[in-house]
Amino acid sequence: MIDAAILNRLAARLAAALATPSVTLHRFVVDGAAVGEIAAERAERLREFGDVFVVDGREVRLAPTLVGPEARTAAILEVTRALAQEGALTAWRDERYAVAASLDAPPLFHLERAAARYFGVATYAVHVNGLTTLPDGREAMWIARRSPRKSIDPGLLDNMVGGGIAAGSSVRGTLVKEAREEAGLDEATVSRARPTGTVHIHRLQADGVQRETLFVHDLSLPPQVVPRNEDGEVVAFRLASLEEVAWIAGTTEGPEVATADAAAVMADWLVRRGVTPRDWNDSVAATLRPRE
Repeated sequence: MIDAAILNRLAARLAAALATPSVTLHRFVVDGAAVGEIAAERAERLREFGDVFVVDGREVRLAPTLVGPEARTAAILEVTRALAQEGALTAWRDERYAVAASLDAPPLFHLERAAARYFGVATYAVHVNGLTTLPDGREAMWIARRSPRKSIDPGLLDNMVGGGIAAGSSVRGTLVKEAREEAGLDEATVSRARPTGTVHIHRLQADGVQRETLFVHDLSLPPQVVPRNEDGEVVAFRLASLEEVAWIAGTTEGPEVATADAAAVMADWLVRRGVTPRDWNDSVAATLRPRE
């Protein structure tokens, strides 16, 4: 079992970093489906785009003239470009997310990735725990360090592989693509990754509301396989033992801080690995899988 002091530290970090929003949010409704959550000040800014949005009480809707995915996408793209010019978004990604009632539902429109949190839409990502064995036989996890040039969480520690599911892609497609780009792993190696479930993030951030489902995978790698980044988004990889994983996930200051998403995935792995007591598992379950 992991030391209780380390686990208490990790639980405190998760509770603080992944706390669900405590402020009143506007529902973003498209074609009758609630697809997002928008902070009050952002809803007021959207009110100024009267040909695109209707703000009514605590609800933001699209103008009734915008019918169909193409018309909605084009109109919202112009709004997001204006918001980006104002500095209201993170760095423009030129990558689109499909906005729909659920992951497998037909898209209601497509949205620039940088604006996903502004509108609080549901997003989806794939994360991979890269697992191997140390020379002394202990189990270890590959930890990545994000590039300092990343627009979100620059320089922080992360899971070996992690990436958002873009419009038109799938969990499997994203897994293969991100594993190749971020860790240099071929499809044959990635095919051994085992899906282990999901972790859900619902929290208020400086750029809006993050509502993300992480599809978690475990991938066991032989000791001679060392991840190698190919897209410039990761600057280094290192190995961490069970205890070090728990310590990293609970760290809140200094160079050993991991992203909140990665910390949640690491905690989920520790629970599944059976190295945390049952009462601790119960206490963090609601944090890792909050009800919307």
